[in-house]
Amino acid sequence: MTSLSDSDTTGAVVSALRAAGCVFAEDEAELILTTARTPDELAAMVARRAAGQPLEHVLGWAEFHGLRILVEPGVFVPRRRTEFLVDQALAQAPGAAVVVDLCCGSGAVGAALAAALGDAELHAADIDPAAVTCARRNIAPYGGHAHTGDLFDALPAALRGRTGILAANVPYVPSGEVGLLPAEAREHEPLVALDGGGDGLDVLRRVAAGAREWLAPGGCVLVETSEHQTEDAVRAFRRAGLTTRVAVSEELYANVVIGVRD
Repeated sequence: MTSLSDSDTTGAVVSALRAAGCVFAEDEAELILTTARTPDELAAMVARRAAGQPLEHVLGWAEFHGLRILVEPGVFVPRRRTEFLVDQALAQAPGAAVVVDLCCGSGAVGAALAAALGDAELHAADIDPAAVTCARRNIAPYGGHAHTGDLFDALPAALRGRTGILAANVPYVPSGEVGLLPAEAREHEPLVALDGGGDGLDVLRRVAAGAREWLAPGGCVLVETSEHQTEDAVRAFRRAGLTTRVAVSEELYANVVIGVRD
């Protein structure tokens, strides 16, 4: 590989990715070719992708809700379906002054909300220090604050009763099903961002139980689940005293449970 633009190089990249089993080899090749700065970097990126690393880790970024989100190795990759959670949050609380991105991973959800809201106070938190480091970079343009810790324990006490949007992209894969995930997720993303416990709802229940005291009157908490988990998730929200509904996007295969503090 001597040039980053000639047809032979492009063909070689596509062939290497296709041989590695990349379904969208042409699209991925274009992204890699436009991101790599030197032939050596291009070769290294193709090798990493062919070895099974997530495309976003190879590129160093992911597109999310119109933003380019930095994604570092070992950090959960934001899913496009989670854009639906962002849209639902903005529809529910378009004037939110305080936003909390819990289980923030790269901070993609918080960054997207802050970008749309304009001048909201933004806080992001995760139990994984690597995620917090990554999130801090992504939310810095919005004056965001990143915190390390277990769910609400990570947050400044001054946020109690003030949060307009509490977005919690919790892990919701049942422990027994983690091994069925694609190798990209299983081998390159942190288990704590995937494993939701026995039925996948352990973290969700903890978020539901603690959310109300952090929400402002009229504030909302939003989580993503799978379709078959929504009924149990709704029960957990209602037990916590939240007015609850479910939003579904069939196009994105997204299910979002929304709880409101009346």
